Amino acid sequence: MTLIRDMCYPTPHELALAARALADEHPALARLRQIGASRAGEPLWLLSVGSTATAGAAAPGAANVLVVAGAHANEPVGGATALALARHLIRVPAAGTAWHFLLCADPDGAALHRTPRPYSLLDYHRNFFRPPGPEQPEWAPSLLPPDRLPPETLALTRLIDELRPALQVSLHGTDLGGSWVQLTRDIPGLAEPFGKSAAELHIPVETSASDASGWPSPGAGIFVMPEPGTTDDGPFHPEDTRLSTWYHAHRHAGTTAIVEVPMWASDLVDDPAPHPDPRAALRGLAGRLTADAARVAALREGAGGAAEPGATDPGATDPGAAALLRAVDWTLALIPRITAEWTGPGAPAEATAAYIGSIDAFGRRLSLRAAAMLLRVLRAQGQPTAPALDRLVTGWCEEFADRFQARWVPVATQVEHQSRVVLAAYDRLVAAGR
Repeated sequence: MTLIRDMCYPTPHELALAARALADEHPALARLRQIGASRAGEPLWLLSVGSTATAGAAAPGAANVLVVAGAHANEPVGGATALALARHLIRVPAAGTAWHFLLCADPDGAALHRTPRPYSLLDYHRNFFRPPGPEQPEWAPSLLPPDRLPPETLALTRLIDELRPALQVSLHGTDLGGSWVQLTRDIPGLAEPFGKSAAELHIPVETSASDASGWPSPGAGIFVMPEPGTTDDGPFHPEDTRLSTWYHAHRHAGTTAIVEVPMWASDLVDDPAPHPDPRAALRGLAGRLTADAARVAALREGAGGAAEPGATDPGATDPGAAALLRAVDWTLALIPRITAEWTGPGAPAEATAAYIGSIDAFGRRLSLRAAAMLLRVLRAQGQPTAPALDRLVTGWCEEFADRFQARWVPVATQVEHQSRVVLAAYDRLVAAGR
């Protein structure tokens, strides 16, 4: 398939309008329906494509594939990929399979992260937002009791129970680095088309992704998550991945694939050379992250509490101030545990340059994200510390880009790669008879 063309990241509203037009144009092959609403009352739209999809679920003997976009507000490529895949599958149907696209799992978060087409890492972080874990639709079940789950999560799990998908795909993106795939079960043979697509599109493969540290890797950039009931969840997850909505498909014998693609690429996360002293490098990265977090935390004290919008707190001048401050606090609270892992007895004595590069990028983005979200609040409050924080965010963005020799990956290229990998995962799953 070829999807290369100029494009920007569409908003949830733009996605819904495009999906409605597609359903109106192809009523026998496409259907758009609302499957729930967000906490703020925004609709959650599902676009279904295929000869059996217009009935709402696959016919007897047919299979369902569920594609989830927009689960993380700061990773906007998924909606564009979902729409591109839907158009492709109308032109080239997958026999016996209905495809279902949740166009944006978190429209409230997407409204706070505004990034139609960033031109630099600084531009991307100017209006950055990523909710704390309990407010993320896919992660919430791993952090909250069932009676406190947000409506977006409940809508998603109901949808999984309705469709019983053989394959669920969650479309994600990273700000800077490479591409990789996480699987709840291995999909044999996926590494070959994944690697081929990345090579053709000049996207590095993240061979030691920090998100998948310690997980089995059946091929470069492919990682298999811990089985439910095990304890090996990796050091970078305050959440338990096995309680996320990714594993909800297992109730119906399904498999979930999480497809990551970078906005800016860096070959440093694809370097297989041995690192000369990983433990010393990790100690240095932990020290820098601790110091950076302390600088942000000191400025955070002047921003007041995370009051709800409309309260008397000065942050109420920005309707999203409460959400931003909750996210800042959540991010800062993660850091001590992470630095303890980097400097503890489990730190690797041997590692590749790619592994250290991935950890370096992970640490930089944590402090940078917290600072960027805090800056939005301080500006809205008119705090005198805002200019100093602005300079800090600007400097950190420039250092991040320089250190990793970041190069922009056009949105259309991100969509092309993500789409190819989704279709390859489906093809390999069918070939494996699942």
